[in-house]
Amino acid sequence: MAKQKTFTLEEAHSLLPILSSLLKRSMDSKGLIEEVEKELQDLKHRILLSGGLMVDIPVVARRRAQRDKAFQEIKDMLAEINAIGVQVKDLDIGLLDFPCAVEDEIVLLCWKYGEEKIEFWHGVEEGFQGRKPIDERILRGKKEKPN
Repeated sequence: MAKQKTFTLEEAHSLLPILSSLLKRSMDSKGLIEEVEKELQDLKHRILLSGGLMVDIPVVARRRAQRDKAFQEIKDMLAEINAIGVQVKDLDIGLLDFPCAVEDEIVLLCWKYGEEKIEFWHGVEEGFQGRKPIDERILRGKKEKPN
């Protein structure tokens, strides 16, 4: 099994601009998907209530194509974030975790879209609710130099 990628606080901070951009685009695409899904549900409901409607097929097809494209964009962007070694925990609020080696354990540096920098961490089993402020152990964390 491949060794898990870990980040120092400094390395994680250096990735925030690109990750922020990927995350924003993913969140926007998710919003578009939800908007189109609501439109399609509303249309189905109106058809059902009226016993049938004249539907502008090209418009509906175009919206479905936009939704499908947004799904693919999200998949691609999340795959890119994952390839960097960062974990997407919640796309609704834009929550990312960066594995970080601290002493002899792995913790997760925790960043939420809109925050200026990474200020919190939590244990692997704790999750967002267990966020704690960055402490000296994490600030001291440096990459071990290969021999």
